[in-house]
Amino acid sequence: MMKADLPGIMNRHIEHHGLHQGLSFGWLATIWLSHILSQGDHRKVTVRDWVKQSQNTLEKVTGLNIRETDFTDDRLTLLLEKLSKIEIWIAIEAELNGTTIRVYDLEQKKVRIDTTTVSGYHEGGEDRLLQYGHSKDDSSLKQIKVLIASLDPLGMPLITEVLSGEKADDKLYVPAVDRVVKNTDKKGLLFIGDCKMSALDTRGHIYNSGHHYLMPLSMVGNNRDKADDWIKDAMEKENELTQIYVTDHKGKKNLLAEGCEIQRNCCCEKDGKEIKWDERVLIVKSESYAKTLQNALDKRLEKATKELLELTPQRGRGKRQIEDEKKLCESADAILKTHRVEGLLIYNFERQETIHSKFIGRGRGTKNRSKREIVNVRYQINDVIRNEDGIKAVKKTFGWRIFVTDMCKEILTFEQAVMTYRDEWIIERGFHRLKGAPLSLDPMFVKRDDQIIGLTYLLTIAIRFLTLIEFVVRRNLKKNDEKLVGLNPENPKKAINNPTTERLLKAFNGINLTIVHLPQKIIRYVTPLNSLQVKILALLGFSSEIYTSLVT
Repeated sequence: MMKADLPGIMNRHIEHHGLHQGLSFGWLATIWLSHILSQGDHRKVTVRDWVKQSQNTLEKVTGLNIRETDFTDDRLTLLLEKLSKIEIWIAIEAELNGTTIRVYDLEQKKVRIDTTTVSGYHEGGEDRLLQYGHSKDDSSLKQIKVLIASLDPLGMPLITEVLSGEKADDKLYVPAVDRVVKNTDKKGLLFIGDCKMSALDTRGHIYNSGHHYLMPLSMVGNNRDKADDWIKDAMEKENELTQIYVTDHKGKKNLLAEGCEIQRNCCCEKDGKEIKWDERVLIVKSESYAKTLQNALDKRLEKATKELLELTPQRGRGKRQIEDEKKLCESADAILKTHRVEGLLIYNFERQETIHSKFIGRGRGTKNRSKREIVNVRYQINDVIRNEDGIKAVKKTFGWRIFVTDMCKEILTFEQAVMTYRDEWIIERGFHRLKGAPLSLDPMFVKRDDQIIGLTYLLTIAIRFLTLIEFVVRRNLKKNDEKLVGLNPENPKKAINNPTTERLLKAFNGINLTIVHLPQKIIRYVTPLNSLQVKILALLGFSSEIYTSLVT
């Protein structure tokens, strides 16, 4: 953080009160981030004790006079309040991007944009940040929406925006693209997103800005009919499809995907002007996606079969019978529709009649009573037959997706386009870090809207440094053709060249600075570094004096 001048950048954009004493907001944020990254805890209440325990180390590293009272709840709350102001955050973000990209010589080619939601048990209101909205986590809870645009292949956030939970994604992408373009000095960026980003106006805006896009086409409107035709044509050209293979850890080549592409003209309006461009449509079948859908269909068929047979149980106490043919058909068809297997299962049923006699009238004598035959009717499903030809035909259509891009084949081949989108886990990993270990935004231990926004922005700064540490170490390992041994506790002898920041930081657990106060002198002792720790510091461009200087 000091190498990227985080304290200086934040101080240049956050105003200080004339009577403010103690640490600046830049240093306050930097030291708090150190606590979050090392302790995996963003709660304000724990920071003060940690600073008190680590005061000697922090003062030696920063060269500052640090007071325990600098990290009171009020001071940290004020930092979040100032950081939550969008104009301050945008300015910090822009300068931090420029400094980080320049210092670490980061390649600017691909930018991924995506959103996630963070739920909470907070009380909401019409004008509050937490609102009900579509969520993959828990739709019964109110939530905020976090948009991040990250730089490939690091997954380092370039911009972050915190929005209320009910906001729809499709309106967020154009402003996000504009902020990324403003924060970078590179033309011809490739913006990658999911199908919610594929609106025609969004694609036209990216093209008109001098940049490019790659995304799956949303299956809405007439896109669905067009996609069905494209997929049908591709299936008829089965022997002409471009195939993409990947090699597994055993050296075996496996089919990853296959497909073809066509070209079409696109047109949209922006500010009263017509924008025209050529677009490539990639019709791609993913083998793993196809198998996933096929397995899901098998499970649905099995469940539907079971429910159909259970619809007409044998007579018995508490076993309700179906006595109307129309009701039976409606119930059975509802099961097929629920499991989306109409036409794939055929059920056969029969009408069963049971006749018994019943006396009508009062009294015991036969003179006063008449005998009547009662016919009881029930319907029974005898068997459920699978339409194997239909099932086979449906499974053959599984796994197909439509992607669109305006980047030419010479720069982005069919195979490169598929592999590029396949790396969507890069930005998802940042979301996992934000919501889980080590940053743990979910659950949020703040209540006010400005604190929620400020804390989210602060934690996305932490994601930047988690990705940077990883990037620098991996780049130097690749450059030196080396691997690190001892990072995997389950297999200490395993050598890896793609360590995570979490494991790199964990390797430094157990290092202690011991200070003994004697009548005439003070003795300092720091746990000696092992060879792995020295190697990690060297890969990061640091000397082991970071630790040894603590005792001088």
